[in-house]
Amino acid sequence: MAEHSGTVLLAGATGYIGRAVAAKLVGRGYRVVALVRGNPDRSGVPGLPGCEVRIARVTDPAELEAALAGLRAAAIVSCIASRNGAPDDAWRVDYRANQHLLSAADRLGADKFILLSAICVQKPLLAFQHAKLAFEKELRESGLDYSIVRPTAFFKSLSGQIERVRRGKAFIVFGNGTETACKPIGERDLASFMADCLEQSRFRNRVLPIGGPGDALTPREQGALLFELTGMPPKYRKVPAGMFDAVIALLAPFARLSPKLAAKAEFARIGRYYATESMLLWDAENDRYDAEATPATGTETLRDHYARMLREGPAGQELGDHKLF
Repeated sequence: MAEHSGTVLLAGATGYIGRAVAAKLVGRGYRVVALVRGNPDRSGVPGLPGCEVRIARVTDPAELEAALAGLRAAAIVSCIASRNGAPDDAWRVDYRANQHLLSAADRLGADKFILLSAICVQKPLLAFQHAKLAFEKELRESGLDYSIVRPTAFFKSLSGQIERVRRGKAFIVFGNGTETACKPIGERDLASFMADCLEQSRFRNRVLPIGGPGDALTPREQGALLFELTGMPPKYRKVPAGMFDAVIALLAPFARLSPKLAAKAEFARIGRYYATESMLLWDAENDRYDAEATPATGTETLRDHYARMLREGPAGQELGDHKLF
């Protein structure tokens, strides 16, 4: 084993999943070198205890090279992702920034690369999906040992309606709320799985779709959990997914003339995708999503997460740029 075998370079360490991965790796005894944008104060970066912080924008190869000068690491873990899925941002972050990390592997002496991707790239219709797939291909062909982790829906992405239901408002569903489903996964369980990818040979050189424990849940079933936990009477508001088509059609004639309107049209396409597609393993042979075949890990269920959020509040689970409701 090389001297740097316990050192991991972590990109995206201040993100929702990145922070959980950082904590898990530190807890397992790794030396974690976290890449962070901006200048932390002397107390370090909140939420990254035990990490060594280096300042660099991963999108800037010169900054990245300077920040990594003299560093040796056995593995790179990338949790970076575009903030909102806009085409320019997706190719800048999901593709090129990961390229910069891959190019740094030789200088670092790294022989492993663990990539956080997304299960939705199975049926690519959106710019960020194509950007992720383009980098996945380069990683598979790089000669490094790799694990490409494609999680289903995060708990955080399914938490936007907790306050609505708590205040007695209706839970919003697209269509009947039964057309799609997912096997939600929590950040701590996903972080454990990604750490396992560093340590377990069965995950070597594989693409790994992964969900959380329990049965797949439809949006209507997610709402039922909240009604049960809050004691509120079930009340659903159905919204046609076709509303996104209307927005896309309205913006399409102007999208070529305005990057801003083109981005808005892409956001509408993203909304439609998540309203109409399940976050489960895609069975191409039978042209369907397969809940039973979707791998699962961990112990925390969405019900556990909702109960904790109702007790403790949303700290750390705010949706920011990813908010739909």
